Amino acid sequence: MAQIHVSDGPEQTEALGRRLAARLRPGDVVAFTGELGAGKTAFTRGLAQGLGILERVTSPTFTIVNEYEGGRLPLFHFDMYRLSCAGELFDIGWEDYLLRGGVCAVEWSENVASALEEGTIRVDIRRGTHDSQRIITIEGVEV
Repeated sequence: MAQIHVSDGPEQTEALGRRLAARLRPGDVVAFTGELGAGKTAFTRGLAQGLGILERVTSPTFTIVNEYEGGRLPLFHFDMYRLSCAGELFDIGWEDYLLRGGVCAVEWSENVASALEEGTIRVDIRRGTHDSQRIITIEGVEV
C-alpha cells in the first residue's frame, strides 16, 4: 500500500529518508522517480545519514554510481539519467552491487525499470503547492 508524505523543505525530505533507512536491509533497492530537482538526492542524503554514513552525499550524475561505506550498511547511489536501457545497467556491474550486501538507491529508475525486481521499494517525489513543498509517495515498506 502506498504511503503519501508531504515535505515542506529539504530538511523534512532528508528526515523521511532517515526514517526509511531504519527499515532497510542488505540487498534492498530504493527506486526513485521524479523530475529534475524534485529532491531525490536530498532523500538519499537522509538515507545515508540514517545508515550512519558520515560522507557528503552528492548526485552521481556523471559517475553513474557513488559508493558510501562506513555505516550500518553500504550505500550505492546510482543515477540512471544517462542510461538508455536496462542492458546498460548490467554493463556497469549492477548484479555485483546487489550481491555486496548494501542498499542500492536508484535515481531515474524509470530508465531501467525492467531490471528492477519485485520487492523494490519505490519512492516518487513530486512538486507540491509551493516551491519547497514535495509530495513523496513510498511503496514497498512502511515508514
